[in-house]
Amino acid sequence: MLSYAITFLLIAIVAGVLGFGGIAGTAATIAKILFVIFLVLFIASMFRGRSSS
Repeated sequence: MLSYAITFLLIAIVAGVLGFGGIAGTAATIAKILFVIFLVLFIASMFRGRSSS
């Protein structure tokens, strides 16, 4: 999931440099959403892994 967020971030950067504002904004938004989902899943897996039951 983190690789998808990084991929969309790179797409946003390249699109921004080339002047495609709409595509860059959309790709940046998708990258932010995927990164937040990744963080939530990562934190949940850390807490889940610590349980000693």
